[in-house]
Amino acid sequence: MKTTKPTPKAAKRRKVDPELIRQLFERFEQDKPEPKTELNFVNPFTLTVAVALSAQTTDVAVNKATAPLFAIADNPADMLALGEEKLMRMISSIGLYRNKAKNVMEMCRILLAQYDGDIPLNRAALLSLPGVGNKTASVVLNELDIEPAIAVDTHVYRVSHRLGLVDASANTPDKVEAALMKAIPKPWLNRAHHWLILHGRYLCVARKPKCEICIVRDLCPKIGVEFTPLL
Repeated sequence: MKTTKPTPKAAKRRKVDPELIRQLFERFEQDKPEPKTELNFVNPFTLTVAVALSAQTTDVAVNKATAPLFAIADNPADMLALGEEKLMRMISSIGLYRNKAKNVMEMCRILLAQYDGDIPLNRAALLSLPGVGNKTASVVLNELDIEPAIAVDTHVYRVSHRLGLVDASANTPDKVEAALMKAIPKPWLNRAHHWLILHGRYLCVARKPKCEICIVRDLCPKIGVEFTPLL
């Protein structure tokens, strides 16, 4: 009987190991028990605005722009009073600032007209706001302890695959998010996003991961395969 050889892609696919996940997140928790977003905010409105502004921009750049902005406009009414032109000037140092300013202004109008100026704290309503996509909604709901969620950016995507938290079939951000939500035990779900993004931002970077100082280097499936072996 003729047998079919596994394709290279199938041969590389490994099963997700629950014990590995447990050890990884125990290590993350020991290192940083209460991780938080690096975006500065003072209330749900400023959090939502900051996260929306952070698309394709660093948190450092957003914080620099929003420090003077939120000092004078930390609610929809005051933000609208600034006017779109002034808002654009105040956030002109971040990417896509024109379109982001337009979305923030329209978001403020909707919040005042439909939600008494408050940010609606449920996913469907958040997704209806201009400039708020699934990733932004996930960050807001998770940060405010409304709903455990894992927003998958390039850092989370990269780290999830490198550490074996997801298998090769999770080849889109949405699939990675679904796989992580299923695989990570509940006690760690509301902090997992922060641990993964911080690990990818500062240690497990794209081109030259800092394996020599990595807190989970002895657990990493990639050590000795793609990266320089540790001595």
